[in-house]
Amino acid sequence: MFIPNEIYYEKDIVNYELGKELLEKYKEVPKFEIANHNNIEEMRKKSNKEFPRMKKDLIIGIRKTHKFVENHKISDYLVPYTSSGCTASCLYCYLVCNYNKCAYLRLFVNREEMLEKIIKTAEKSEKELTFEIGSNSDLILENTITNNLVWTIENFKDTKKGFLTFPTKFDMVDSILPLRHNGKIIVRVSVNPEEIIRNVEFGTSNLEGRINAINKLAEAGYKVGILIAPVIFLEDWKEKYLNLIKILESKLSKKVKKELFFEVIFMTYSYIHTKINEEAYPNAINLYNKELMTGRGKGKYWYKSDIRKEGEKFFRENLNKYFNSNEIIYIV
Repeated sequence: MFIPNEIYYEKDIVNYELGKELLEKYKEVPKFEIANHNNIEEMRKKSNKEFPRMKKDLIIGIRKTHKFVENHKISDYLVPYTSSGCTASCLYCYLVCNYNKCAYLRLFVNREEMLEKIIKTAEKSEKELTFEIGSNSDLILENTITNNLVWTIENFKDTKKGFLTFPTKFDMVDSILPLRHNGKIIVRVSVNPEEIIRNVEFGTSNLEGRINAINKLAEAGYKVGILIAPVIFLEDWKEKYLNLIKILESKLSKKVKKELFFEVIFMTYSYIHTKINEEAYPNAINLYNKELMTGRGKGKYWYKSDIRKEGEKFFRENLNKYFNSNEIIYIV
């Protein structure tokens, strides 16, 4: 169980049931009242080398932004939901836009307002809508602290319209397995070669655990997908990812392989990542490769078009070879 070093909280969280529950749950943890979860002056003053310790702090507030963003991949909308950030430390994490703002886990206690807006939007629509509720955090991880995912499924299962989806790098799915979800929840598990998980995705579940979670979820009737993400083009990337695909083919259950779909995402990186990782994780692998990457503005990098094309060709050929009846939603 995650026990934070310190908690920073907005005073009005006591007006929400979840806020009171969290304060009671962590009553022994040092706490500091803040005016705004999005602007904590003490955090902003910390140095890059303190990044790992900041990951052990917890912020509790009220989400004020409820804007839905149109999406055209796996969902219709990206939805701000019950958390932002994470306790894990993936070296490429796209949420680390500004380390002293996005590094730590923030929990938002006004879950009723957020889910109500999703339900109303779904029921007003002429077509079935899918809402991505995990683009800013990992809800399987968050659920171990708040039980919010259980609460969400239980309060969404009987709605007239709509689906919810989220990705995860964690295997702690047992609490949602017994739930009646009515097929309205789509869980997408992110995978990478074990060596990359171990050396890049610090604090996440190992590959075996993630595969076991996929099998359990499918057995419980959840629709499941696999994100091969982010693809990192290391020197022997073809060998690593071909082995990953073979492991998936051999260890996923027949039930999973019947309905499974894939998403493939190539890694993006940034100058900010480089500077943080150099100081916070000086012995970690350097993910920036100037031979393979090119700038895309505002200090961000992605792989050059030729390596991306080679990567797309590789994944299409091998996923079609080992999973020829499963859809590849996109490769980007």
